[in-house]
Amino acid sequence: MSDCIFCKLAGGEIPTSTLYEDDDFRVILDAGPATKGHCLILPKAHYADLYEIPEDLLMKAAALAKKIAVKMTRAMNCDGFNIVQNNKPAAGQTVFHFHIHLIPRYVNDRQNILWKPGELTAEAAQEILSLFASAE
Repeated sequence: MSDCIFCKLAGGEIPTSTLYEDDDFRVILDAGPATKGHCLILPKAHYADLYEIPEDLLMKAAALAKKIAVKMTRAMNCDGFNIVQNNKPAAGQTVFHFHIHLIPRYVNDRQNILWKPGELTAEAAQEILSLFASAE
C-alpha cells in the first residue's frame, strides 16, 4: 500500500536501523522503544493484521520472532522477553500493517505489559465454549 508507513519501512523506502532482512521480512529497531532493544518484525507484503496474513507467512514470522528473541537476549543480556502482536483498535493496534513487537525486559525496567486477572466462572466458560464451537 502506497500510504502505509510500515510498507515503506519494510520495503526500505524509509531508512531504518535494520537488525535482519530476508525475502519476506525486515526486522527493525522500534523508533519509540518500550525498552532498550525493542524491535519490530515487519512483513514486506502488506497484511492489515493477524486475520489477513497467510498462515505460512505467520509461521515464518513466529519462527523469526524466536530467532531474534534468542539472539537479542544474548546481545542485550536481558532478563526476559515480551512478544506482542495487536489486532484491531480495541486491542491497541495503531498501525494497520501486521507486525510483531519484540520487547527485551529488564528487572525494574518500569514497563507493564500485564493485565489484572479476572475470574472464569463455570457459566462464562460454558458460554464461550458453546460460542466457539458454533463459530465458522
